[in-house]
Amino acid sequence: MAKLENYQDRVVIVTGASSGIGRELARQLAARGATVALVARRTDRLDEEVSAIRSAGGKASAHPCDVSDRTAVNRVCQAVLKLYGRIDVLVNNAGYGRHVLFKDHEVEDIERMMQTNYMGVVYWMKAVLQPMRDRGEGFILNFSSFAGVVSQPDESAYCATKFAIAGLSESVSYELRPLNIQVSTAYPVLVKTELFTNEVMARMPKESLNGFMDVGDFVKQTLHEFEKGQINILIPKRYAWVQKLKALFPTMMGNKISAVKLEGLPDVTS
Repeated sequence: MAKLENYQDRVVIVTGASSGIGRELARQLAARGATVALVARRTDRLDEEVSAIRSAGGKASAHPCDVSDRTAVNRVCQAVLKLYGRIDVLVNNAGYGRHVLFKDHEVEDIERMMQTNYMGVVYWMKAVLQPMRDRGEGFILNFSSFAGVVSQPDESAYCATKFAIAGLSESVSYELRPLNIQVSTAYPVLVKTELFTNEVMARMPKESLNGFMDVGDFVKQTLHEFEKGQINILIPKRYAWVQKLKALFPTMMGNKISAVKLEGLPDVTS
C-alpha cells in the first residue's frame, strides 16, 4: 500500500474545518504543503480560515456544505474535483454531540446526530471512492472518538454514532486495502479546543482536567500516525489501558464508568 510520505501536490478535503480539531487539521495540512479544501456549514468561519491559511503561504479553498445532505456532499465533491482535478486525502471530522440522558434525549435529535456524524462519513466516503480508485490510491482518515471505544454516561447517542464510524472504517479498510486505499480511524480523548473555556473547565470533574491535550499537539501526533499507515489511532496512547481493562474486567469498569458525571462538558460541534 502507498504511504503518505508528503503532501506536496496533494489535495485534501477536511470536513468540520471551521473550528476545533478540523480547523487545526486544515492549518497543519496546509503548512505541510497540501492544498486543502475546507468543508463546513459556517461560511463566515470558513472564509476566515481560508484567508488565514493563504496569508501564511498555504493553499486552501472554502466549500460550505451540510454533511448530512447527500446531494450537497456530492455537489461539493464534484466542485473540488473540477477545481483541482484530483482528491488524494479525505479527513472526515464533522460532527456534534450532546450530554443528555437517554431518557431525556429527543428521538429527532438522535436521528439528526446519526445523520450528521455517521451518514456524513458514509456520504463523503462514497463520493471520493471512485476518484481515488481511478487514481489508483487514496487516503481516508475518519474521526471516531474515545466515546467510540468506551461508552460513557449521558452520551448514548453520540457514542452510538462513534461506534458506528469505528465499525464502518475497520470493515471498509479491509475492503479497500487491495485497491491501495488506506482507511484509518482516529479516537481523540480530551482535546483542548475553544469549546473548553475557563468557565467550562471549572465545572468539569477534577479527574478529567489532567487528561486534556493541546489541539495542536493532538493533530500533529495524529497526522504522524496516519502518515505511517496506522489504521487505529488513539491519542494520547496512554488511554489504551482503559480499553484493555474494559475487555478484561467489564463489570468493574462498568461500575466505575457509570459513576462518572459529565454535566460540566460542553456540547461538541464541528
